[in-house]
Amino acid sequence: MFKTQAVIQIRKMQIYLFQNIYYFYRQFFGTHLEILNRPKMKKIFAGVIITMLILSSVAYTSCKNRAAQKEQQQEELDQVGQIEKQIESNVYPLPTSAEVIKMLTDLEVGFIIGISNPVDNVKKYFSSTTRAVNLGVYGADLSYATLYNMQQEVINNMSAIRSLANELNMSKIYNEELYDKIKQNFDNRDQLVSILTTAFNDTYAYLAENDQQPLALLVVGGAWVEGMYLTTHVSEAAYQVAGISKVLLEQKKSFDLFLEITQPYMNDASVSDFVKQLEPIKTVYAGIGTSLSDQNIKDITAAITTVRAKIVE
Repeated sequence: MFKTQAVIQIRKMQIYLFQNIYYFYRQFFGTHLEILNRPKMKKIFAGVIITMLILSSVAYTSCKNRAAQKEQQQEELDQVGQIEKQIESNVYPLPTSAEVIKMLTDLEVGFIIGISNPVDNVKKYFSSTTRAVNLGVYGADLSYATLYNMQQEVINNMSAIRSLANELNMSKIYNEELYDKIKQNFDNRDQLVSILTTAFNDTYAYLAENDQQPLALLVVGGAWVEGMYLTTHVSEAAYQVAGISKVLLEQKKSFDLFLEITQPYMNDASVSDFVKQLEPIKTVYAGIGTSLSDQNIKDITAAITTVRAKIVE
């Protein structure tokens, strides 16, 4: 009887411990992105949980025989595996569009009016698939307008995002409070990146936690394509912009990672169809090495333009 009660108490403690560590993870790294190298950090975080789970079980396992201890240890390892999968599925997997757009502001390229997806297009998106993809698109456009302090553009993109978010049951994320935070921090780019990234993280986590991982991936994919579209259209000749080559090479890593994380969901028609649309980009990136020529940049630009036209139509 005593052992049964002890097990129950230990399990409660483990669950409580995980919930608090996971909450800290979401809150802390949502606002300290310079520390977060996602693939490695998720492994480290899972390692912390392993240690905590094992320590929390010592009081119980120490009084059991060896066979029982082995069985208990295996249970703990199985739990850790499940927890690690939960962490990886609930955390935004790529650099967000806000982080990508900040690279453009750091390059000191100007804002181009009319480059974003027209707000009126939101009326064309009726399916959950097109809504999710273009929620990502407008999220990138919001980042673009916000980090360039284009207040009317921010209002317009917030309106489009809120419309799509309402349809996807995420109105609490893109609410008036978010817009107020943006307005209060227009002169602080780092804080703006943090605010927007938190919103994107919350969007991804909400969908993932509600068994809508395919839609979460579509949001990420739409944001990536639009972020690349904005990056490659910073001028009439993007290849002449100093530093743009480095940005595009960095995004190749993100693209490869996106293709990797979509693999478990390729049996979902919405995901497989979206990945097929990315084929022009995949073809171009497959042919480049560790540096980009002017022609490489032109080819990437053309591929991104083609894909982007399809997803926003």
